[in-house]
Amino acid sequence: MRYAVLVTGPAGAGKSTFSTAFATHLRVSRRTAHIVNLDPAATGDAFEYQPAIDIRELVTLDDVMGEMNMGPNGGLVYCFEYLLQNMDWLEEELGGFDDDYLIVDCPGQIELYTHHPFLPQLVRNLQRMGIRTCAVYLLESQFMEDRYKFFSGVLTAMSAMVNLEVPWINIMSKMDLVSGSSSDTFEPRNGKRGKRDIARYLDPDPMLLVAARDGRDQQRDNSRFHDLNRAIVQLIEDHPLVSFLPLDLTSTDSLETVVSHIDFTMQYGEDEEPKEPHDLDEGDFADME
Repeated sequence: MRYAVLVTGPAGAGKSTFSTAFATHLRVSRRTAHIVNLDPAATGDAFEYQPAIDIRELVTLDDVMGEMNMGPNGGLVYCFEYLLQNMDWLEEELGGFDDDYLIVDCPGQIELYTHHPFLPQLVRNLQRMGIRTCAVYLLESQFMEDRYKFFSGVLTAMSAMVNLEVPWINIMSKMDLVSGSSSDTFEPRNGKRGKRDIARYLDPDPMLLVAARDGRDQQRDNSRFHDLNRAIVQLIEDHPLVSFLPLDLTSTDSLETVVSHIDFTMQYGEDEEPKEPHDLDEGDFADME
């Protein structure tokens, strides 16, 4: 059985960094893992490991923009249309992998996940090839400045989940940038985030979040949109599909927790035959004498 994990999420969420750390962790655990790059705009130094399969061997964003006179967004859409028209290339590339873990690093253009048909078609093709597939969606902790951005992130994640229709895990990345105390001197680019500030977003109660108000919220609240805000939050409350796993890539335990959830979601190893224990001999107990 082959397994594929689609690493999705907005630009800057840490998808390529997570893919590299994920592959390293699996290899240290003596599991076979390969990175598949589906970002035609990726730079040469984006990966610590050379991707086993690289869409740039088929089509690159720079070539499309130059030859087709397209912008970056339209060019990326064209690249995926071209990939789907040449699925035989991807099938041939995937043919050499058996019982392997494929980590598919996807682009950061959010429209590809929320409403374009390209990734759902890709998923169906992978499943047709007998590849068990799931997806992870990364949203960085530094994005969580307030509840408004949180609800925006949740709605985007829900839209992507509904569009792709595969087992799904949401991850709050870059938790190593969250400050443990006010005395920490490191200052992330969007300002310092405390653990207490982030914790309420991991497995939230949307109605409590929308009811929470502070001075900054009161200054910019617009009463005309209050009912609309509550209706959106009620939608999230009625369909509680989104919660987040915290990911701190400086912590082996944090990464192991995320990997174990991915394995469980895809039912990794359940089709494997149980291994026979090796025969014991006198040498196995030499150190106990």
